[in-house]
Amino acid sequence: MSPDLEPLSAAVRPGLDDKFAARETAYHHSRRIIRLSANAIRSLHRGEIAAAAALTDEADGLLRQAEEALAAHPDIRYAGFLGDASKEYAEARLTAAVFAGEPLPLPEDLGVDAAPYLNGLGETVGEMRRRLLDMLRAGDLAEGERLLEGMNAITDLLADLDYPDGMTGGLRRTTDVARALVERSRADLTNTVVQERLRRQLGGE
Repeated sequence: MSPDLEPLSAAVRPGLDDKFAARETAYHHSRRIIRLSANAIRSLHRGEIAAAAALTDEADGLLRQAEEALAAHPDIRYAGFLGDASKEYAEARLTAAVFAGEPLPLPEDLGVDAAPYLNGLGETVGEMRRRLLDMLRAGDLAEGERLLEGMNAITDLLADLDYPDGMTGGLRRTTDVARALVERSRADLTNTVVQERLRRQLGGE
């Protein structure tokens, strides 16, 4: 005689249905947050500050909704997709602050955990390199030097946070990539400064 499993099904299904619905909400919000954050960074590179702010504000609202949906489900709360969305959101907000020369918002200011925040900060170095190259092409060496100084400071900080990758979400790899970008940027800036100096000497300036 087969056991009566209907009571078991009735006991577990509602909780799993709730968990699945929460996961789907957070997952779709996370995908949208990533797209909004990427678009905000593109707007920042184009100098469209207001547009970037509107995009990050929308991403912030979706991030709060995703976290609220998963508040009762910590096993999903710390799944990869929400961490990735938090990282991209942090990168967009941090990039905006760096470009504006403003103090960096802290993790609690952004409402994100330390690990995605720090990885977002590391990826901000890549956006700083892109802007540095734009500044060099425009002949703004002072801004290029400011950006390189900031890139170096960020990389030094990340390298000093030597914790297991399981705690930091792979921060060591992010730091290694950032360090390589700093060295390439230093070489680019040095070459541009030398070329500018030679140009002035040859021009009799």
